[in-house]
Amino acid sequence: MKQRIEPLPETDANASFRSLAKALASLDSADDMAAFLRDLCTPAELEAMADRWRVVPLLLQGMPYREIHERTLVSVTTVGRVARTLEHGAGGYAAAVKRQYPRLAPGH
Repeated sequence: MKQRIEPLPETDANASFRSLAKALASLDSADDMAAFLRDLCTPAELEAMADRWRVVPLLLQGMPYREIHERTLVSVTTVGRVARTLEHGAGGYAAAVKRQYPRLAPGH
């Protein structure tokens, strides 16, 4: 991923990130969100994000990493990263799972 020669001050980076989050949250439909993501991201970035999201329900079902890889062609390394984020992340996957796959949500 591209790195800035001089990183933004943390307060500016946080403000930019929050502004992006608000823009995403403001979209009312999956079609609007898809259009925004296509405008915002490269095809490779979209593929990487879609791959990560695709393995979430399989991990929550307890499927082994290798089987997820064989079924989805997502690398075992990526599957492991998603699993770690599910366990120790900021809770974003859990919030989305609760809405899209309520029966898979932890604690359900």
